[in-house]
Amino acid sequence: MGKSLWQGAAAFAANAHRNQTRYDKRPYVSHCVRVAMTIHLVFGFDDPAVLAGALLHDTIEDCDVDYDDILNAFGQEVADYVAVMTKDMRLEQTIREVSYDEQLAQGPWQGRLIKLADVFDNFTDSVPKMRTNYIEKANRILALTQNDRQLQGARECLLELMHEMAKC
Repeated sequence: MGKSLWQGAAAFAANAHRNQTRYDKRPYVSHCVRVAMTIHLVFGFDDPAVLAGALLHDTIEDCDVDYDDILNAFGQEVADYVAVMTKDMRLEQTIREVSYDEQLAQGPWQGRLIKLADVFDNFTDSVPKMRTNYIEKANRILALTQNDRQLQGARECLLELMHEMAKC
């Protein structure tokens, strides 16, 4: 029996991010794994394509990987989830963020699910002085998902986490 979609995505992400670390010097791929685990264990979603998209969500933006690499290895559904999570780094930052929000809003709800998990993980993995940086991002994804019926539970998890973190 061959690898499952998520196993292939985990291996691909680990290889793509192999030379990258987070701000605290831990391997970057740990963030990608936590995003996928948040989707599954905290938000309660188990769609293999969504989990693969979560594992790969930063590969196009941060690695020497393009849409076609993801498409060829994992199919259009996963490639589209990763693409919707990818900012156009050629744009000036203010324009880039507006464009990114529009892209998320127009993309599949699964992309917004991955973004909720991404923000959730960034909050849980942050130190207190960094949390204010994530509040704006959290508020943006919460606004973008307010009408996504299937994402209400995930939104509540993020809101609950934000409330807890505000106490710290």
